[in-house]
Amino acid sequence: MRIVVASGKGGTGKTTVATSLAVELASRGERVAYLDFDVEAPNGHIFLPPVVEESVPVEVPIPAIDDEKCTACGKCCEACQFNALACVADRVLVFPEMCHGCGACALACPEDAISEVPRTVGWMDIGYSGAVSFAQGKLSIGEAMAVPVIRALKKRVPVEGFSVLDSPPGTSCPVVETVRGADRVMLVTEPTPFGLNDLKLAVETVRSLGVPAGIVINRSGIGDSGVADYCRREGLRVYASIPDDRSVAEAYARGELPGRVIPEYGRIIGKLADELVRPEAEVGVS
Repeated sequence: MRIVVASGKGGTGKTTVATSLAVELASRGERVAYLDFDVEAPNGHIFLPPVVEESVPVEVPIPAIDDEKCTACGKCCEACQFNALACVADRVLVFPEMCHGCGACALACPEDAISEVPRTVGWMDIGYSGAVSFAQGKLSIGEAMAVPVIRALKKRVPVEGFSVLDSPPGTSCPVVETVRGADRVMLVTEPTPFGLNDLKLAVETVRSLGVPAGIVINRSGIGDSGVADYCRREGLRVYASIPDDRSVAEAYARGELPGRVIPEYGRIIGKLADELVRPEAEVGVS
């Protein structure tokens, strides 16, 4: 089962829930993998300090122009939809950071003057943390496109057991790529106006992908923004409601999983795991 833990906005406690859930499932003897898809700012390793067995580069193909063959006809520039090529005078300039590696330019070149060379855009760290298999993607500094790293990391999702995918926040392309193909999505939100607004956007995104989803309300009790009412109206199941507790924030600040030091938090995560493994818990969003 692929379980994506996502959120419409950052700072809702998504990674805390994702890592806690992975540890809880592993404590029950389940085969569990935790994968951090927040490749621009991965931080699950703080809660699950891993033993990294290998670091694998993520590469995308970019065009290399053979100046002796190139006639600067401009066909490649016309074919590129991402402005990664520019025809200037009698030369074709390549902007690697703009290239999506689609290969259209090479197909369009009538002189066969374009080949492809690999360019590293990020890395994957593969290993384990206790009984939990661990993997994280890391986008190289200055790179603009996270999706190639996310796609490479998705190939590392195990076929068997439970896989907890820690999604990037928001509703942009990296989130869509992470959620696509999942068995279930946990949307972590908070009872604030901002939390409700971004939850609505996240629900719309998940609905468009046709993935069953449920809600985790974190820091419940800090306000009444209508999150619970919205969930009832939309037929969204609230899998867990985690009370606002200063001790949780203190554990977080120390880099500790709250469930290991706060019994009540551990019980809530345990019930969340129960809900996820029960077949009748699967409720779609329509």
